[in-house]
Amino acid sequence: MAGYNNNRNGRRGPAPPEGEQVVRVRIPKKEEREVLAIVESLLGANHLKLRCMDGVVRMGRIPGSMKKKIWIHEGDVVIAVPWDFQDEKADIIWKYTRPQVDWLDKKGYLRT
Repeated sequence: MAGYNNNRNGRRGPAPPEGEQVVRVRIPKKEEREVLAIVESLLGANHLKLRCMDGVVRMGRIPGSMKKKIWIHEGDVVIAVPWDFQDEKADIIWKYTRPQVDWLDKKGYLRT
C-alpha cells in the first residue's frame, strides 16, 4: 500500500511527507534546576565531564535507568540536573538527537 508506513509493531499510519521532519524538543525546566550541557569528555564508569550553559564545568553521572538505553558520546547535548548538596556534580536526564540540537541552536538555546 503506497503512502502508508509499517512500523516494527505492525501498526499502520500515514507516511510522513517527503523532506519534512517533525521535531519535538524538550526544553529544560528552570523550576526543576535543569540546565543544558555539552559532553566534553567521557571519564569512565558512567561519569562525564559536562560544560553547562550556566558557565560551570560539572562532573555528570549517567543514572542506571539510562545506562543501557542511551549511548552518550563526546559533543552530545544533554539536560543535566545539578545536585542540591554538591553543585559541581549533576545527573543526566535527557539526550538530544541531531535535528533537536539543530533546532535548539537555531532558536538560541545553545548560546552561553
